[in-house]
Amino acid sequence: MSIFNEFLYRPLFNLLVFLYNTIPGSDIGIAIIGVTAIVKLVFWPMTGKAVKAQKALQEIQPKIKEIQEKYKDNKEEQSKKLMEFYKENKINPMSGCLPLLLQIPILIALYQVFLKGFDPKSLSGLYSFVSNPGVIDPMFLGFVNLALPNSIFAILAGVSQFFQAKMTMPKNNKLPNAPKSSDEYITQAISKQTLYFLPVFTILISWKLPSGLALYWVVTTLFTLIQQYVIMRSSRDTNIRMHSNDTN
Repeated sequence: MSIFNEFLYRPLFNLLVFLYNTIPGSDIGIAIIGVTAIVKLVFWPMTGKAVKAQKALQEIQPKIKEIQEKYKDNKEEQSKKLMEFYKENKINPMSGCLPLLLQIPILIALYQVFLKGFDPKSLSGLYSFVSNPGVIDPMFLGFVNLALPNSIFAILAGVSQFFQAKMTMPKNNKLPNAPKSSDEYITQAISKQTLYFLPVFTILISWKLPSGLALYWVVTTLFTLIQQYVIMRSSRDTNIRMHSNDTN
């Protein structure tokens, strides 16, 4: 626990207080947005790789399904062919998950920072070069107390989670009347659960927690949405240019 505290929680908490002291007006909400922006920028390359890997897997789904269907009675051969296919296309099916897993300790540390940050006792953990403000004013823009739950922020957190899940959902390229396999039904069910369950779960969790956490969740989700849009737009433009060059 001391390693987690010294290498994750304490640096992030000191960054939050430093921004709180530095930002004109000492607004803790702006400081939370600043910390979130810095963390997202640090992890931008890693998150970008995860988004690209996820998009690449979506694009090759038809071929993957073709291999699965062809070798459905021979699971060993199916696994072998799938690995060969991944290798030929230079795709690691786990590459989309690993960067996100590495960020989980950071998310836990941020959760602790925003949960404990309003307690004056936590200020004893400041570095010598970070000024102790004595008390952190929990008011955001003068009218939202981030130390208390806020239903509006909780709903905003859920809505932003919904749009993020919506953007990452795989597109169904099949014709409306085309039959679906059992795997496709399972995938579709999981996608729907992700689309609707996670936003509701986020709202329920945020409803009773300090709204500073909900603010963080809204901001980090917005940054993720922007990054996903930029990466997908860049990939689409690249594909259009390549197609144009091929036709010429």
